[in-house]
Amino acid sequence: MIRIHGTAADFAGIRFAPRPAPLQELNTALMRMCGSGDDVLYGRWRRRVLRSLPAAVEPLADLVPQGRAPAFIDVFSDSLDEGLDTVRAAPPELVRAEIERVNAPSLSRAPLWIRGLHRGEPESWRLLCRAQRSAFDALLGPVWPLVQDLHRAEFTRHALTAAEHGVGAALTAFVPGSRLREGVWELDAPWERDVELRGRGLVLVPTFHWTGPPLLAEAPGRAPHLTCPAGTGLPLTPDGLAGDAEDALAGVLGRTRADMLLRLAEAHTTSRLARRLGVSNATVSAHAAALRAAGLITTVRAGRAVLHQRTPLGALLLRGRGRP
Repeated sequence: MIRIHGTAADFAGIRFAPRPAPLQELNTALMRMCGSGDDVLYGRWRRRVLRSLPAAVEPLADLVPQGRAPAFIDVFSDSLDEGLDTVRAAPPELVRAEIERVNAPSLSRAPLWIRGLHRGEPESWRLLCRAQRSAFDALLGPVWPLVQDLHRAEFTRHALTAAEHGVGAALTAFVPGSRLREGVWELDAPWERDVELRGRGLVLVPTFHWTGPPLLAEAPGRAPHLTCPAGTGLPLTPDGLAGDAEDALAGVLGRTRADMLLRLAEAHTTSRLARRLGVSNATVSAHAAALRAAGLITTVRAGRAVLHQRTPLGALLLRGRGRP
């Protein structure tokens, strides 16, 4: 469990990142690419990405041995160039300590360029910068406009929740299942960690290539950053969906729910949807409840009937299909 301790002023000062962070989104995409499981959602995407990666990306596998990433690549700048400059400007003592940590017990077995990075050699830094830029171009460049759209949708949703229900409700909505208890924000995670804010602030960062537990990054001289999965859990493609769009959507939502979402560009009553889908009113109501809970549709009463319609998030999920 992660426990974030703070005063009322600390929690009032928590902010939501206004724009996505290219290098942090890249880090989560690489973690998802190298991870196991989720083959139904990520298998095809993972295979396609592995085939498309240029050779220049290979040094990143040396930098993160056995999944242990050095902290100096946890950078949250909202432009790629600024992020790469921030990585290069990391304090030498932090770079050395983190390279020693992830290559324990013996740095002497690490690749030559990693040992050069440990010594601060310019050529090793150029190799790292080239690897990160190449990885971003291959993995995220084609979908970055979609990441930006999704981030704006999450930013708006978070702002509306805070405005309507307060900061506490916004925090627990950002991390479903989390709890606020007497100055402590508790988040479920497979490890134990306690963090004292002590006036440093906290920045919330949604990510669209990660479905695991919250990720907390702390670095000297900056506010801690909490990264959490957001959106649908689908791997992103330039068309907005993975592989064949309709099959991928149906694989996650189920065929009936996917068909409902496709038809709800305009409002439908329950009975009209039932007729068009060839199912009962009760079936439509059950599926509508699930889509509504996911934030993909809204339901409002209109006299004796109810009207269902797609939300902006639902529309983003279908982006690239050529549907209205």
